[in-house]
Amino acid sequence: IYVFAPCSSEPAGAIKAIDKHSVHQICSGQVVLTLATAVKELVENSIDAGATNIDVKLKESGTELVEVSDNGKGVEESNFEGLTLKHHTSKLRDFSELIHVETFGFRGEALSSLCALSDLSVVTCHESTQVGTKLVFDHKGHMVQQSPHPRQQGTTVSLQQLFYTLPVRHKEFQRNIKKEYSKMIHVLQSYCIISTGVRITCSNQNGQGKRNTVLSTSGSQNMRDNIGAIFGPKQLQSLLPFQQVSPTENIIEEYGLNDADLPKQLFTISGFVSRGDHGVGRSSTDRQFFFINNRPCDPLKVTKLVNEVYHMYNRHQYPFVALNIAVASECVDVNVTPDKRQIFLQEEKLLLAILKTSLVSMYEAGVNKISLNYTPMPGSSKISSLYSCCISTVKLYSDVTDSVEMFPLQCFSKTLQSFFKGSAKPPASNPNVRSLLKPAKELAECSPVGKSVLDGFRYRAMPSTVPNSSCSGLEPASPEPMIDIPNVKDETFGERADNSRTVPEDPELLTDPCTSNQDGPVSPDAKRPRKENLQFPAELKTKTFLNCPDDACSSNLDAPVSLQRRIVPLQFSLQELEGKIRRMKDRDKHKASEELHYRRFRAKINPGENQSAEEELRKEISKDMFREMNIIGQFNLGFIITKLNSDIFMIDQHATDEKYNFEMLQQHTVLQGQKLIVPQKLHLPAVSENILLENIEIFRKNGFEFLVDEDAQVMERVKLVSLPTSKNWTFGPADIEELIFMLSDSPGVMCRPSRVRQMFASRACRKSVMIGTALSVSEMKKLVVHMGEIEHPWNCPHGRPTMRHLANLDIISQD
Repeated sequence: IYVFAPCSSEPAGAIKAIDKHSVHQICSGQVVLTLATAVKELVENSIDAGATNIDVKLKESGTELVEVSDNGKGVEESNFEGLTLKHHTSKLRDFSELIHVETFGFRGEALSSLCALSDLSVVTCHESTQVGTKLVFDHKGHMVQQSPHPRQQGTTVSLQQLFYTLPVRHKEFQRNIKKEYSKMIHVLQSYCIISTGVRITCSNQNGQGKRNTVLSTSGSQNMRDNIGAIFGPKQLQSLLPFQQVSPTENIIEEYGLNDADLPKQLFTISGFVSRGDHGVGRSSTDRQFFFINNRPCDPLKVTKLVNEVYHMYNRHQYPFVALNIAVASECVDVNVTPDKRQIFLQEEKLLLAILKTSLVSMYEAGVNKISLNYTPMPGSSKISSLYSCCISTVKLYSDVTDSVEMFPLQCFSKTLQSFFKGSAKPPASNPNVRSLLKPAKELAECSPVGKSVLDGFRYRAMPSTVPNSSCSGLEPASPEPMIDIPNVKDETFGERADNSRTVPEDPELLTDPCTSNQDGPVSPDAKRPRKENLQFPAELKTKTFLNCPDDACSSNLDAPVSLQRRIVPLQFSLQELEGKIRRMKDRDKHKASEELHYRRFRAKINPGENQSAEEELRKEISKDMFREMNIIGQFNLGFIITKLNSDIFMIDQHATDEKYNFEMLQQHTVLQGQKLIVPQKLHLPAVSENILLENIEIFRKNGFEFLVDEDAQVMERVKLVSLPTSKNWTFGPADIEELIFMLSDSPGVMCRPSRVRQMFASRACRKSVMIGTALSVSEMKKLVVHMGEIEHPWNCPHGRPTMRHLANLDIISQD
């Protein structure tokens, strides 16, 4: 659809440059996007200045004030004017120096952008001066005030009313301040981990209350102490120091690398990862930190690889990761995105190969291994004994766990099925699996039965060619031409149980039929036709089909071929053709109109289309519509049939009642707690402590009660005094950590730990209307009305659909 503007006599607008102030505002909004970005830029400036003590102070989680103080070198007076101007920096002179820059900042954009987005002031004292100076800047980055201010050596940068110059973003920032605050803490944690020798603290003050410490490190010289200071000693107990090893040949081949051309000692990796034991990992990726040359970054492929390897040993959890990758600066490009979190890296495949080999080596060293009596697969001369339904034990490597498992096999075809149908697909890089897979594949490809397993257990009777010692094995042509398939006695397999011979059908495994047949000698009765011989058209008796040379086949194929041809007259009428075309067009139009009017319910009642059906119901059915539905009746004592306008719906009486009972339990149940004899210390990180204290009422409804000591040290302020109990269900600190993680993503929202949800789901299922229960009209109406009173009525807690669209009466009447 083209929309044409009305004609105008005015000339088109001339292309002009945007004024510098507008350019400054536009670009600044692209450099500093979030609270985390603002704090990150200021902390990086402090680290670049050589600070050993950095203090981050927030007020109202950063909406009112963000202040970063350090004890670095300070700013010289000659640099006051250019401190906040766009692209003014002391770290870069021309583009060629970019690859050698080792500091965090180098573009001169941070302070300039922050000036445009907030009220910025700086108090600094250079090491060469005795008295500090306070500087105030306008939104353009120009200094408007300079006055003496007492301060020791270092710099303090204050941001007031962040983003207030961008009204839409400022409103969104205040609305989502809890999430913004959590993301900022996660980013700050990465700098706390990697900045050895630097003491970093972060605190927040809400209203006129007490200032709470969120993060605090001790300035240790090693990464492990920093991790313990942030996440507590419990986290340290589950960590393994990363041990780098050279990539193996299999992994080098997997990534398509050439060992001879690989640069040596290009990457040096250090850090820590979680052990592979179940229970020591995390339920999410909230504690994964990656660094390139001490710079926090988000290498997506590296992150994916680490999690995939970890899932081979701990399938249901994610690891804690803190890895620093040291590489030559000319091999990295960090100037990719404004926040410098995305990077381009040379020889990335080599890095992945090193990581995979090292992680597998570390985890394999800690895996308990069981010695198994494993005998390699026998040669082809003994395969027949395995093929004829023997009981054997085969060592398989699972692609999920990569651990050794034992499978008793009643027949070797089951082995092939497990390999080639995907139930135990081995990794191609494992040499042990290769040695096992090769004879299995040879067995599968050298017989029709084995080939049928490879093809999904579909037996194809037609051979690709005719194995024979010569071309004389063909019978003369007849009115019904046939190709005689000779009986071949296979040395490997022998005769089949039904006394019929097997003929290999894979052309890659057969020799030239006009030379010698290595798959087995031709039996003496090869020329005798049998009733079960396959019928082929006479045209297939050609030299091309037999793949024979002229001198070998000419004497045997010089036989007349009779072809039965039949001439059938065709009747053709233009009027009849025109009528058929017209009817086809009308039918297509009718279908198109049906789809246009009733496309809202197009998903079928099929387990594979549950997601599509739920999306359709969510879009088209509102809560008020459930009250308007008319009850038609009960089907099969398990389903309620309802009608809304012209649409007929089917409702599962048990699933819908279960979902209603489940949500009522979720919203209103207050779990009773069991007092502990001795309060239990939780040793929660400062961030987790603050989340718990801010959502203490949600924890109380879940049955957890705490003793809070505001004056205690960080990670010592909260003690557990009561745990929820319910019959056979018991809960503990792991449920508290899960609840903290859920609240960090959705602060203030009533939520339950997964085990509490399981308990409620079990209770709701037992108290709901069962399938097979006869219901009155009023009882059915009550269940339907309840669906309009819950948040998510489309499936029960166990994943069973509650409602599906059956038909539209208008379409049925038209048909």
